Amino acid sequence: MTQSESIGTLEVALQHTTRLLSAQPEMAAEQASEILKVVPGHPHALLLLGVSKRLLGDLTGALAVLEPLAKEQTRSAGTQIEYGVTLGQVDRVAEAVTALRRAVQLAPERPDAWRQLADHLDVAGQAAEADQARARFLKAANADPRLMAAANALVANELPTAESLLREHLAEFPTDVAALRMLAEVGARLRRYADAQTLLERCLELAPSFHAARHNYAMVLFRQAKSELALSQVDLLLAIEARNPSYRNLKAAISANLGDYSQSLEAYAAMLKEYPDQAKIWISYGHALKTARRLAEAISAYRHAIALSAELGEAYWSLANLKTFRFSEADIAAMQLAIAGESLAADHRLHFEYALGKALEDAGDYEASFRHYAQGAEIRRQMVAYDADETTAHAQRVQKVFTAELVSKRRGSGCVAADPIFVVGLPRAGSTLIEQILSSHSQVEGTMELPDITAFARELTGRPGRGDGHRYPACLETLSHDELRGLGERYLAQTRIQRKSAAPFFVDKMPNNFLHIGLIHLILPNAKIIDARRHPLGCCFSAFKQHFARGQNFSYSLEDVGRYYHDYVALLAHFDTVLPGRIHRVFYEQMIDDTEGEVRRLLDYCGLPFEEGCLRFYENERAVRTASSEQVRQPIYRDGVDHFRHYEPWLDPLRMALGPVLDVYPSVPEFSAL
Repeated sequence: MTQSESIGTLEVALQHTTRLLSAQPEMAAEQASEILKVVPGHPHALLLLGVSKRLLGDLTGALAVLEPLAKEQTRSAGTQIEYGVTLGQVDRVAEAVTALRRAVQLAPERPDAWRQLADHLDVAGQAAEADQARARFLKAANADPRLMAAANALVANELPTAESLLREHLAEFPTDVAALRMLAEVGARLRRYADAQTLLERCLELAPSFHAARHNYAMVLFRQAKSELALSQVDLLLAIEARNPSYRNLKAAISANLGDYSQSLEAYAAMLKEYPDQAKIWISYGHALKTARRLAEAISAYRHAIALSAELGEAYWSLANLKTFRFSEADIAAMQLAIAGESLAADHRLHFEYALGKALEDAGDYEASFRHYAQGAEIRRQMVAYDADETTAHAQRVQKVFTAELVSKRRGSGCVAADPIFVVGLPRAGSTLIEQILSSHSQVEGTMELPDITAFARELTGRPGRGDGHRYPACLETLSHDELRGLGERYLAQTRIQRKSAAPFFVDKMPNNFLHIGLIHLILPNAKIIDARRHPLGCCFSAFKQHFARGQNFSYSLEDVGRYYHDYVALLAHFDTVLPGRIHRVFYEQMIDDTEGEVRRLLDYCGLPFEEGCLRFYENERAVRTASSEQVRQPIYRDGVDHFRHYEPWLDPLRMALGPVLDVYPSVPEFSAL
């Protein structure tokens, strides 16, 4: 055998041994030993032997190999890393840190060296230096080939692939904060915000100065409407980099969500002076102006965004979503030209489709209007996850759990405060109108669609329960009186930031809370619950042609929204039986036909004296944060009640899904006992 052939054979053997390390360290040790018989003292073979012994748990044997090797191979970063890791595992932490410092000096581009140094500095109690080491790790990790494939999958939005690669990587390197942040990004894109939050909290625990992760953390908190905590995180970032536009933009959005519109508008205006060509900021500014009732300025802001970026469909949809705005023929032509482009991104395209649906609806071209609404809904449906069967199953589980027996057993539980007035139902059923009427009363404050009850339901899903493994709502049967009272008190504490006045009552108009009426009753037995109900075709089609910023994933299919409405009616019928008189129902059509009579009945239910201001709700200056914001700033009119009839030729799938619920409205059909 020639010398070159011998070298080639040795390299093949070393590569094979390296491949065996992670999956079969025992075989790797045997292979390394065989190589050393042929080439005694070979440094790479010794390193592989030492690593394999460490992986097999033979730390004494590993040190016996690696210690002399490290003294000899003082210029080998790989050897110093493995020596340092092994020292750390036998609690010789100070020596481990010394070896790992030597490794990063030799190879500052190696992310694994910085990660190990950071971890060992943590163990040594040197938190500040550990944080600095992780900052260097993050810089080096951008070029780490082990994360490049996951990063490429993220860029391509191939989320299952990215998640699989990242979980595999983190199983081996659980303190890799770059990978933790990337996995949190996967979670956020999948709207698994609680998972993303947990990952980012671990990330920041390991690397407090990882500012990009903190920004992600603030965003995830904001997406979950945890606005106070999100604001505290953004303030930490702004204390470090006060002029950062991303941080400032997020703070402005959070401020708006907390009802501080003056600060929000001031922040947006200041940013736009510095960054006048940022179309997205103009849209956010428009949203805040709209909510603050500065409608002409909001329209101007949206128009400015369009002038900056003609393909930004969100700006056109923002105009359409004002509901009172009318597009010109030139606007319609511009939108049609935009969607004709094959390269238009799906998110921009769906916004254009919805905006065109509204423009053509206003123009009376209902067939073309429906086509665009349906195309927008189909694009959106592909982006979200929704299982109609699971909604039906959940509604049935609630009915099985929340019985008259449970009501009797839990009588006297919960927080006795009567502050909240819950308005539930389906979106586009008139809940904003009810909120506007109530908040025009001197004793009631309007807030927004608060996420707290839904968050409690998610939290309780982690509690043990009976039956088929679904822990909520089954766990409601086992919660103690103190636990129920504690949840009610937590709800009041968490929502207090939304209350800006001294009014004793406030409105929470999250429509989806109808799924949690049982929970509401148990934790807040004196709260009022109002069901906003509208004709099934009018309500469901209005939801179908509405693009919601987030949530309401059932609304992007006529079949799904019809089934959702059916499940809602069935569930409320159940609560009417087990909680007779507990829920006050407002039919939208009756509110339109007999406004004063319905308002008086509504106020009587809430225990409030009649006030004339409730009939002049459209004069209320409060900020309104829903799609109906401009509509409730006008006197009641009948035009919208039967508007769905223009679209009846295309609503057969909805009729089929509604079934008898449509046939007997406003009555309800007999639902079979579960």
